Amino acid sequence: MVVEILSAVAVAGGAWLAASLRVVKQYERGLVFRFGRVRPAIREPGLALLVPIADRLQKVNMQIVTMPIPAQDGITRDNVTVRVDAVVYFKVIDPVLAAVNVQDYRSAVGQVAQTSLRSIIGKSDLDDLLSNRERLNEGLELMIDSPALDWGIHIDRVEIKDVALPESMKRSMSRQAEAERERRARVISADGELQASYKLSQAAATMADTPAALQLRLLETVVQVSAEKNSTLVLPFPVELLRFLDANTPKKEPPEDAPANGQVAPAPREPGDVEHEAQR
Repeated sequence: MVVEILSAVAVAGGAWLAASLRVVKQYERGLVFRFGRVRPAIREPGLALLVPIADRLQKVNMQIVTMPIPAQDGITRDNVTVRVDAVVYFKVIDPVLAAVNVQDYRSAVGQVAQTSLRSIIGKSDLDDLLSNRERLNEGLELMIDSPALDWGIHIDRVEIKDVALPESMKRSMSRQAEAERERRARVISADGELQASYKLSQAAATMADTPAALQLRLLETVVQVSAEKNSTLVLPFPVELLRFLDANTPKKEPPEDAPANGQVAPAPREPGDVEHEAQR
């Protein structure tokens, strides 16, 4: 009889011990609710002893949570329709507030992140969304972190992942970038022509003072052209030299028996031709 009683007590004690022991993992913290009231002492990782029936243990994950924010459609401050998605990293810093002050902190953080992302889109220009994301990420982090502090949540960082633009806007931006590149190329080419014109004017002034320099330059050009193994060589000839030669060349006088007014004189006839005509 005594053995049976001891056995029953041992079984009851084992069942009580099994019901009162809980294991808290390294990345978790345990909250004990005793008759519905949360105990101020937070159970650290390891074995946690509870009072059966009176206590209930709730585990809170303390790891950093990576939550993608669904893509949000919005209109920027410069009236461009965009679609932006992001990702938020957060973790629980106060398990009591995360378990008591908000019903589902994951869902709450997700909803705040979506509304904050829409607000950032409406307050920003398209150029800021494309090139100044670091400042927008900081502003978005502050907007989400403000209400999350009351829930025992700390926003570690927020990153904008992608900005989707309409196809018409992409084509317009491509044409704008192409026009900008063409403008820069034309400005650089015009600047080069301007600098070259200054150098050419200085060279022309030098050659005007020393005419032999022009001839040397002409000979150098001929040498450069002939080095290309061309079958035809075009030699430029100064027009001034042609005029000089034409002015100093003596002109031939026309013969005395030449007809006036440009008429052609008849050819002289042979004696045989005259007799032939007489016979006819």
